[in-house]
Amino acid sequence: MVRFGVIGTNWITDQLLESVGGIPDFVLSAVYSRTEQRAVEFAKKYGVHTIFTNLEEMAESDEIDAVYIASPNSFHAQQGILFLNNGKHVLCEKPLASNTAELELMFQAARKNQVVLMEALKTTLLPNFQSIQDNLHKIGKVRRYFASFCKYSSRYDAYRQGTVLNAFNPAFSNGSLMDLGVYCIYPMVVLFGEPDRLKAESLMLESGVDGEGSLLLHYGSMDAVIMHSKITNSYLPAEIHGEDGTIIIDQISVPEKVEIRYKNGEREIISRTQDHPAMHYQVQEFIDLIKTGKTESQINSYHRSRITAQIVEEARKQTGIIYPADKR
Repeated sequence: MVRFGVIGTNWITDQLLESVGGIPDFVLSAVYSRTEQRAVEFAKKYGVHTIFTNLEEMAESDEIDAVYIASPNSFHAQQGILFLNNGKHVLCEKPLASNTAELELMFQAARKNQVVLMEALKTTLLPNFQSIQDNLHKIGKVRRYFASFCKYSSRYDAYRQGTVLNAFNPAFSNGSLMDLGVYCIYPMVVLFGEPDRLKAESLMLESGVDGEGSLLLHYGSMDAVIMHSKITNSYLPAEIHGEDGTIIIDQISVPEKVEIRYKNGEREIISRTQDHPAMHYQVQEFIDLIKTGKTESQINSYHRSRITAQIVEEARKQTGIIYPADKR
């Protein structure tokens, strides 16, 4: 069994815990929250008796082997390094860190302590993403990757009324690119690697984060177009354009329906059955790494997380998105 602690008592942690029912090696052993009341409430819901309101005590505890971090983005690096240095395996929500400097410090801590560190980017571990990879050759020479993740944030209503919640506060390294754009970027990196160059645009909100934006990335013989937004909705599928056909993906964050439309008019459904909730697969990958003595995923690897972070950082530089974490 791998005994997990969780940092973050929010909807994303609920979603993860509801997805691990089919993983026999997962056990929830401890819950952290800044307030004891919230920790007790959350722990009770999942039948857990051990709670922490002090992260240092949690990191030093012998009651957990690993931790899932779902705190605000700006805390990922500091919290992750604390647990890594205490010999705990770390599954950390995307984006792994606020910037590349923090990212490298996390990698160093994981290597030094010989423990697993993995970015919890669920898309690339799903059966239908594997199907995209396996069938990519069928569309011939790839000329374009297009992905869009535009989802109106429930927190934006409060923002429009004058209340800036965490989702739109630069102190927490938030915004559209970090929160949603990464879902488009990471799969692109897994499929095509590092781009030659990029051009980014963002719509900045008065709070200091981006509400929406776009990226145009060049790969020599192909390009990539990405749109992201937390202040509007889009219902466009993602597409990969090849000279012999196009792969159409219903949604890039959690692909459920994937098909190829060939240039001669024929269609091929390449969707695969997804037997578990989307977050199940990243937890299974993480546990498999621990059980086999490996310290790094070959899918959500350090290399791919680094390239993704470099793209995000360059896009932020071009569009003037600056976080307090960048000045530390």
